[in-house]
Amino acid sequence: MRDVRFAINHMTAPRLRWDELATLARDLGCVGVEFRNDLGRPLFDGDPPETVADRVRQMGLRIVGLSQVYPFNDWSEAVRAEVAALIESAVACGAETISLIPRNDGKGVGEGERQANLRLALREIKPMLEKAGMMALVEPLGFEGSSLRSKAETVAAIESLGAAHCFRLVHDTFHHHLAGGGPYFPEHTGIVHVSGVVDPRLAVADMRDEHRILVDAGDRLGNVEQIDHLLDAGYAGPISVEAFSPEVHALSDPTSALGESMRFIKARIGQVTA
Repeated sequence: MRDVRFAINHMTAPRLRWDELATLARDLGCVGVEFRNDLGRPLFDGDPPETVADRVRQMGLRIVGLSQVYPFNDWSEAVRAEVAALIESAVACGAETISLIPRNDGKGVGEGERQANLRLALREIKPMLEKAGMMALVEPLGFEGSSLRSKAETVAAIESLGAAHCFRLVHDTFHHHLAGGGPYFPEHTGIVHVSGVVDPRLAVADMRDEHRILVDAGDRLGNVEQIDHLLDAGYAGPISVEAFSPEVHALSDPTSALGESMRFIKARIGQVTA
């Protein structure tokens, strides 16, 4: 059985305080956690980031990511300020990365326009990251209204700017499936997000965040196949559980449910061919 390094994204258990999420991750043998600023309450529940850094480190965990700036590719001085603030919080709490999320309202999707907007944002953010010694994770979204669906376009922009030391991809199994698959780019991948969709009535184009549950045998997204492919290609980073479904958020015993899903994934890795 290959080593799968799990983490937990705070969206999977948004009702938990940051320290409760860290405890959950520790109890499940995870390598780290991802904290978020979009849960409808202050980041870190109002606690100082230095406190968070110390406590998470004492628990033997990493803060593998801090989310998010949206929409990062609709560049403005306001977006610049959001990026600067997230970088500052990430440095203070010891987070390894920040997350950049593209516009997802059907605008900025035209050929040429979306590539130019992406390059502009990356070019402006690059020196901010270099100054802070921070890595940013860019997450292509597979939704049809997304202004950045393609990992290939993202990698091309990063490489054209000589910015591979500043930017990596989020390989989200849900969004990879919605975007029709395509190349994986393991060498450019900084984290993998996993969630499952099981409803057989849903067309792919109708899949939304609220359908994203924990991965089990009914998964339609090919999570195991995608993870297997990435590991075979040399990816060795975190596999972070990011389930948006209210069904998951309402779990009375998330430890057992998450543990069962993680064991399922580990048991299946190596038994399929992507």
